[in-house]
Parts: sequence; structure tokens; C-alpha cells
Amino acid sequence: MSHQEIEIEFKNLLTFDEFTSLCSAFKVKSEDFFSQENHYFDTPGFSLKEKGCALRVRRKGDNLTLTLKQPAMEGLLETHQTVSEEEFVSMKDGTVGLIDGTISSILKNELNINPSEVLYFGSLRTNRVELPYKNGLLVLDESNYMETSDFEVEFEVKNFAEGEKLFQELLTSYGIPLRETKNKIVRFYEAKACALTTKGETK
Repeated sequence: MSHQEIEIEFKNLLTFDEFTSLCSAFKVKSEDFFSQENHYFDTPGFSLKEKGCALRVRRKGDNLTLTLKQPAMEGLLETHQTVSEEEFVSMKDGTVGLIDGTISSILKNELNINPSEVLYFGSLRTNRVELPYKNGLLVLDESNYMETSDFEVEFEVKNFAEGEKLFQELLTSYGIPLRETKNKIVRFYEAKACALTTKGETK
């Protein structure tokens, strides 16, 4: 089963103090958070990354969803495909590359990427809380990956212009500076590259 949607979201990295301040302002309790894992895939030459795309399997509870993100006119075009535990394991251990289905067809026919070359690169775990906020969804994330952690606020909306205005107003009202914030997958890959470089230097 698969479906597509346009994702429009604004995001900003936070300091720990800013994160706890927002949690306090929105009366978030520790039990409001839930955990999810993102497992990232690309080719050895980072063909997806080079095209501005991202490929992940997200584990949320007992559900596994394969998602391809592609640049769109506004936001990102997301294609979602349900996968089984067995399919996920076969992708992780490299026995099949990318499983057959809608996303595999997009890689082959639209992006000119061979699905059999797709490899597993690692995972990122997020503790997340989601809150309705001004016709959108406000998300507070604590992410852990490659022996590092970061904090982030996201605002998911349907209308780009309205969402951008409301998000900037939110940051201003809590004294949070606007920061260039890369997607989680980019932050993960940069941390992984740094770890590999450091490992090479210590040999």
C-alpha cells in the first residue's frame, strides 16, 4: 500500500534551554513524548542526496513505513509505502537493495537510480511530541544519532506563506533566533562523515 502527499514544514534547531522553555510554555509532560526511529538509505555514491532526495524507513510503534522525499514547488513530495518486518530486514542486510513497489519504480523511472544499489547507512532515534497550533502541527523533537543529540522545533502546515509568517512569529515571541536548519537526514550524514573521518585519523 502506498500514497503521496506534499509536506510543508518549517524547522529550527534549538538549544536545550529553548527546548525546555517551549515544553514548559506548551505544558508538555514527559509522558506526552513518543519514540520513533528513522533508518536511512542511499546508494554508495549518495545518488539520492545529490538529487535533493531522501529515503528512510520509519518505525513508529509496530508500523514500518518506507518514505521517499523529493523536492517540490513548495515543500517536499513524500511517497509512502508500507513495508513488513521481513522486507525491512532484507533491506538493512543488503540482500535485496530496495524492495519492489511504487518507490522502487520512481527511483528507476524518474530519478535514474538503480534500486538494487540502495544500501543501509544507519539510524536516528527521536523523542517527539506533537501539538495542534494555529491550523498546523507544532512538533518538538529530541534526536539522538552517532553519539550526539540535538533539539528542534517543526511547524507542519498546508499553506506555505501563512505557515512561514506564523513560525517566525512563534520564534520571535519566545526569543529564539532563526537558525539555518538542515533536515535530519543531512545532519545524520554529516555526523557520520565526521565520525568516519575521525576514525581514519586515529588509525
